[in-house]
Amino acid sequence: MAETNFHTHEVTNQSSDYAGFNAFRGDPLLRLLAADFPDPVLTTLERHGRFCGSFEAHDLARLANIETPRLRRFDEKGRRLELIDYHPAYHALMRRSVADGLHASIWQGPEEEAGRRHAVRAARFYMTAGVECGHLCPVTMTSASVAALAAAPKLRDAWLPVIATRQYDPSVKAPLTKAGITLGMGMTEKQGGTDVRANTTRAVDAGGGHYRLTGHKWFMSAPMSDGFLVLAQAQEGPTCFLMPRRRDDGSLNGLHFQRLKDKLGNRSNASSEVEFVDADARRVGDPGKGVKTIIEMVTLTRLDCALASAGLMRGALAEAVHHARERRVFGKTLIEQPQMVRVLADMALDVAAATVLSFRLAEAFDRRTGEAASEADAAWARVMTPVTKYWVCKMAPGLTYEAMECLGGNGYVEDGRLARAYREAPVNAIWEGSGNVMALDLARILQRDPQAFDTVIATIEADMAETAGGTPGVLRAAMSMALADEGACRLLAEQLALAGASASMRRLGLGQTADAFTETRLGGVFRHTYGMLDLRHDSRAIVEDLYPPIR
Repeated sequence: MAETNFHTHEVTNQSSDYAGFNAFRGDPLLRLLAADFPDPVLTTLERHGRFCGSFEAHDLARLANIETPRLRRFDEKGRRLELIDYHPAYHALMRRSVADGLHASIWQGPEEEAGRRHAVRAARFYMTAGVECGHLCPVTMTSASVAALAAAPKLRDAWLPVIATRQYDPSVKAPLTKAGITLGMGMTEKQGGTDVRANTTRAVDAGGGHYRLTGHKWFMSAPMSDGFLVLAQAQEGPTCFLMPRRRDDGSLNGLHFQRLKDKLGNRSNASSEVEFVDADARRVGDPGKGVKTIIEMVTLTRLDCALASAGLMRGALAEAVHHARERRVFGKTLIEQPQMVRVLADMALDVAAATVLSFRLAEAFDRRTGEAASEADAAWARVMTPVTKYWVCKMAPGLTYEAMECLGGNGYVEDGRLARAYREAPVNAIWEGSGNVMALDLARILQRDPQAFDTVIATIEADMAETAGGTPGVLRAAMSMALADEGACRLLAEQLALAGASASMRRLGLGQTADAFTETRLGGVFRHTYGMLDLRHDSRAIVEDLYPPIR
C-alpha cells in the first residue's frame, strides 16, 4: 500500500520574522529628527539601531519577559538575603543600555553630544523601547534621580562618578565600592498613592547627616537598585532621602521585601512591596521640602514615559506593516486592501505625531537653560511636559491593540511580540502621574504662569503658519474653560497635544503626513477607531514614507 504524504506542517502565507534590520536606518522619521546630529553621534545611533533590530535583541526581550524576576528572601540556612534573581537576558539588556549611556548620558557624555544630550539620548531610548521596555524602568529612574541629587551636592559628587561609568554591575555590595550603580525610587504608599504628602514612613534624625527610616512602601520599583530616593516624614514634614540598599560595610540596610508585584505587563522589571526597619538614609534637599526636591526628577521621568510609549507604538505598528506586506488575503497582500492600508496610515499619523511631540519636548529640555536658552523653549518644557506625557501615553494601549488586530490571531497569542507590547502599553499612562494628575498639573501651571501658555500658543501658531486657522482661538478658549472649571483640564491637555503635534510635524516639513494629521485631528470628525482617512489622503504613500520595507 502506497504511503500517503501529508504536508500538515508546511507553513505558507505567513509573514517572515520581524527582525534582522537596523532600527535607525529603517526609520525615516527618526533619521530626520537626528539629521543635524554630528557624524560621530550618527555612527553610534547606527550601531544602536543595528542591535535594536537584531534577532538577538528581540530574543533577549522575549526571555526577559518569560523568565520573570523572583524574590529570594532567605538562604538555605535561614539567613536574610533580600535578593531579586533575574534571567541572564535581563542583565544582557541592562548591560547594553548602560553601556550606551541611557542611564546617565544627559549628565556626562561625549563632547559631541553637548548641547543636545536629551535629544541624542531620546533617539537611543526610543529605539530601545521598541524592543523591550521593562528594563528601561531602572534606566529612567537612575537618570532622573541625579536631578534630585543636585539638592545634596556632596552626595551627588560622591555618587555620580560611579553612576556615570557606563558599567553595569549587578553584584550586591556597598554602592560606592561597585564598578557602576543604578538608582530606584520609593514614593507610593497604600494610604496615599499619588498624594505623597500623606506618606506615613517616618524619618528620625540620627546625627551627622544620617536618618533612620521606618515604614512601608506599596510600590518600590527596581528593588535590585543600589540606592533609592524615598519620601519620609521628618519632623519638618515630607522630606527626600537617599537610602542605599546596603550599608557601607556591605550589610543589609533594613529593607525587608514583602513581595514582588504581579503586574499586567512590565514583567521583566521587578516592582516590590517593602518595609523599612531602621534603614540608614541621607537627607536630600531641605527638611520638609521633599516634594519640591523631587519635582525635576519627576519631570524627567515623564519625558521618558512619552518616549517609551512612542517607541513602543512605533515597534508595534512597524511589525503590523511588515505583516501586511507579506500576508495575502483574497488574492492581494493585506497592504493592498483599501481598508487595511487606511487603518495602517491612520495609525502611522498618530505614531508620527507622538514621536515628533516627544522629541520636541526633549529638544526643549536641551534648550531651556544654558547658553542656548530661550523663553519659548522654557515655556514649551513647562507646559508641554504634562501635555505630552498625558496624550502620548494614553494613546499607546489603543494603538497597540489595533496593531495587534492587524495580525489577527497571531497577534493575540503570547508567542509573538504584540501581546507583550499590548500588556506593556498602559504602564506609562499610570506611572509617574496618571491622566488626571497630568491634567491637574497643567491646571496648576495655568494658574501660576498663564504667560507660558501664551508663549506656547504663539509658537504653535508660528509653526503651523497658514494651516493654523482657528487653532489658536480654540486653545485660548480651552484655557478659559480650564480656568473656570478644573474638570475641563483634560480637554485643554488634548487640544494642546493635537495642536503641538501638528505644529511640530509642520516644523519638520513632513508634508502630506502633517497635512493629513492636521486635517483629520484638528478639523476632522469625532472618531473612536482607526481607518477613517478618505481618498483626499494617499494612505499608501503615508505608510511607505514612514515605514519603508525592512532591509
